[in-house]
Amino acid sequence: MKLRTLIPFLIALSCSSGFGQSLLTVDDAIGIAIKQNYDILISRKSADINSANNTAGNAGMLPNVGLNASDIFSYHNVKTDYSDGTSTTSPNAQSNILSTGLALDWTLYDGGKMFVTKKKLNEINNLGEIQFRDKVSQTIYNVILAYYEVVRQKQQLASLNEVIRYNKERVKILQASFKSGLVPKTDLLQSQVDLNVFLENAIIQETVILDSKRTLNQWLCRDADSSFEVVDSIDLTYVPDKNELNKKLFVQNTQVLGYQKQVDVSNLTIRELSSQRLPWLSLSAGYDFLLSDNTAGTVLKNRAYGPQIGGSFNLPIYYGGNINRQVRVARLQQKSAVYDLESTKTAVNTQLQNALSDYEHAIQLISLEKSNTLLARENLNISMDRLRLGQTTALEVRQAEESYIQSLTRYIQFAFTAKVAETKLKQLIATL
Repeated sequence: MKLRTLIPFLIALSCSSGFGQSLLTVDDAIGIAIKQNYDILISRKSADINSANNTAGNAGMLPNVGLNASDIFSYHNVKTDYSDGTSTTSPNAQSNILSTGLALDWTLYDGGKMFVTKKKLNEINNLGEIQFRDKVSQTIYNVILAYYEVVRQKQQLASLNEVIRYNKERVKILQASFKSGLVPKTDLLQSQVDLNVFLENAIIQETVILDSKRTLNQWLCRDADSSFEVVDSIDLTYVPDKNELNKKLFVQNTQVLGYQKQVDVSNLTIRELSSQRLPWLSLSAGYDFLLSDNTAGTVLKNRAYGPQIGGSFNLPIYYGGNINRQVRVARLQQKSAVYDLESTKTAVNTQLQNALSDYEHAIQLISLEKSNTLLARENLNISMDRLRLGQTTALEVRQAEESYIQSLTRYIQFAFTAKVAETKLKQLIATL
């Protein structure tokens, strides 16, 4: 039996208890995570906030227009003394002052700060989208790993069930041999102990599978005990292109792009702060209406209305050194952003080379372990046949079983390691 047909066969043995559960493919899991994962939803909202802030008005390029109105009514007693010695008294005097106006304030020139700020808002908006893509990529990576962790644990349970089948057969053979007086009772007892240990391991493995399923459900943001089944094998058809991976790493990796945008934002922050040294020119205009109505006094009624326009000019000379301080701090932050970028490039390049090595070595180990598994299974079958014929001992069969289960475990682990490395390579170049 070829190994590619052997593993699905083993999985089928362990999946019988899950009959009737819906099959969840890795693509299905990714689709659910993209729609429901809270980290992705939060990151999307953060990007939307950056987009909402990216306006010309927020950059200070548009005027402010407001309508103001007030009405003041007063009721009091008025006594007026004049220089000629006379006086007048107005009891219960009333006055009403109504004013309203439309005002416009517009900064025409602020040293170019508004234009730099708008570019900065554009870059912050772009940074938010990159960070969103990075969060999606990281979440998909975690979902894929969690999914294939379930597959790996299911395969491990299938291996245990296969060996349990051999153990049960060994117990039957030794029971018959013991009754015939061909083997001592100790061999039969040891075979029963071995069977119980494997049965215990299978129960423990069922718990591990449930835990791994709950972890996947957590990434999908659904009930921890939502039931599902997974595929029975790990697809390993990916063939990495080293040159292509190295070429795309720094131009597609979302972490590198994110830190590059932070450098761009830092550069614009320096320009934004430096513009405070330049003069400012603003325009103000409006239309006012004033109505004053008095029942006592020299002026009984007064009405004024009409447009107004003006401007202001401001040239910064000395602000306590704060502008220079702010620019100096911004330059230091820009240097830190550059260091973060270079550090990230080094880190992701190391991750790429490690993932390439892990994938290549895992594929090589899988190739070797394929033959080992087939040899171990053939050896176990031969040992079982010899045990039936009384030509070997139970110890030899036990050793053959251990060799077989260990080989299957190694093969499953190598396949999982290769899938992890493949997923990491795709994540690094943002192709998940």
